[in-house]
Amino acid sequence: MPVFEVRGFDAQGRAIKDVFDADSEKALKLQLKRDGIFIEHITERGAKSGKKGELDFSKYFERITIADLSVVTRQLATLIKAGIPLVDSIAALVDQTSNIKFKQVLSDIKNRLNEGSNLADALAHYPNIFSNLYVNMVRAGETSGTLEIVLERIADYTENQARLRAKITGALTYPVIMLLVAVGIISFLFVAVVPKITRIFEEMKASLPLPTKILIAVSSFVRDYWWLLILLAGITVYFIARYIRSPSGRIRFDRLMLRAPIVGEITKMLAMARFSRTLSTLLRSGVPILQSMDIVKNILNNQILVSALEEARNSIREGESIAIPLKKSGQFPPLVIHMIAVGEKSGQLEDMLNNVADTYDYQVDARLSALTSLLEPIMILSMGAVIFFMVISILLPILQLNEFIK
Repeated sequence: MPVFEVRGFDAQGRAIKDVFDADSEKALKLQLKRDGIFIEHITERGAKSGKKGELDFSKYFERITIADLSVVTRQLATLIKAGIPLVDSIAALVDQTSNIKFKQVLSDIKNRLNEGSNLADALAHYPNIFSNLYVNMVRAGETSGTLEIVLERIADYTENQARLRAKITGALTYPVIMLLVAVGIISFLFVAVVPKITRIFEEMKASLPLPTKILIAVSSFVRDYWWLLILLAGITVYFIARYIRSPSGRIRFDRLMLRAPIVGEITKMLAMARFSRTLSTLLRSGVPILQSMDIVKNILNNQILVSALEEARNSIREGESIAIPLKKSGQFPPLVIHMIAVGEKSGQLEDMLNNVADTYDYQVDARLSALTSLLEPIMILSMGAVIFFMVISILLPILQLNEFIK
C-alpha cells in the first residue's frame, strides 16, 4: 500500500504535516476531504516532489532515536497485551507517532503484515532501526506465543541503554565544551593579542628572554600557518581512523582501550554491562544460548572481547558450561565468571546476569562522575599554565627594560 506525505490545513486552519497510507492518491484525497482537511500538497513517499524546484530535506534530518524505538516498543506491548490484533496495534502506532520517518517505517511494516509476513521478518527489512537482537527476540516471542512479554523486555532493555547513553553523553559534554572554549581563547590570544604586545619588544631590538622568544615563535607560527595546523590535524585524524578500521589496527586499538588507565577500566565495565544485560534479555526471551552468544558478540565494539566470546561459543557448542571458557579467555572479570557459574548451577542464570549488569551500570555511573570531577580541575590548571607562561613571557622583557632604565 503506498504511503503519502500530506501538507495542508484542518477545519480550524491549523497547519498539518503527516504521513498516511491509502490504496491510491485519489482515495486518500477523498478520505481527507471527508475528514475536513484541505490539502495543500501531497507527495507519495519514494516519488519525486510534485512541485518543480521543490526540495524535501526532511529525509536528511529526520532520524529515529533509541528513545523513539523504546516508546513505540512499550506502546506496542501495551496494545497487544490489551488484546488488540497486531495489525491494528501497528496501525494505531502509525497514527500516534509524530516522527515522520518512523510513520513511514511502521506503515510499511503494517502493509507487510497484511501481505502475510510475520512481525520479525517485517522488522528485519529495517536493520538500521531494528537490530539483530531486536528481531531475534521478536521472533522468539512470536514462536513461543509470548510476544507482548518479549516486547516489554525489549522496551526495558532499550530504555536502559538510552539511560546509559544519556549518562555517558552528559558526563562528556561539559569537559568537551570546556576544551573547545579553552582552545578558542588560547588561539585568540596567540593570534590577536600576543603579536601586538611582542611587536614592541621586536622593535626595541633588545635581547629577549628565552620564554619570550618561544612565545613570539609560537604566536608567529600559529598566526601565519593556522591553515597548516588544521590541515595536519585533519590528515592525522583521517589516517588514524583508517588504521583503526583495518583488522590489525582495530585489534591494537581495542587492546589499547582495554589497557589504558581509567579509560580502559570504564571501557571494560561498559562492555560487561552490555554483555550481561543483553545475554540475560535474550535468554529470558527464549533465544537459544548459541544464537544468543552470536547476537551478543555483535553488539560488543571491542574485537578482543568478541574473539573471547567466539572461543567461548565454540566451547559451549562442544558441551562446556559458559563460565569455564569465559574464564580461560582472561578477558572477563572474576565477578562475571563467579556470578555466571552460580547462575548455571542454580538455574537462575538470567537473574544473575541481570544483577551483574546492574552492578556494572552503577560502577560506570560512579566512575564517569569521578572522571568528570577529575577532568575539570585538570583542564583549568592546564589552561592556567598556558596563560601563566604567556604572562611571564611578556612581563620578563618589561622588567628587564625597567632595570635598564634605572
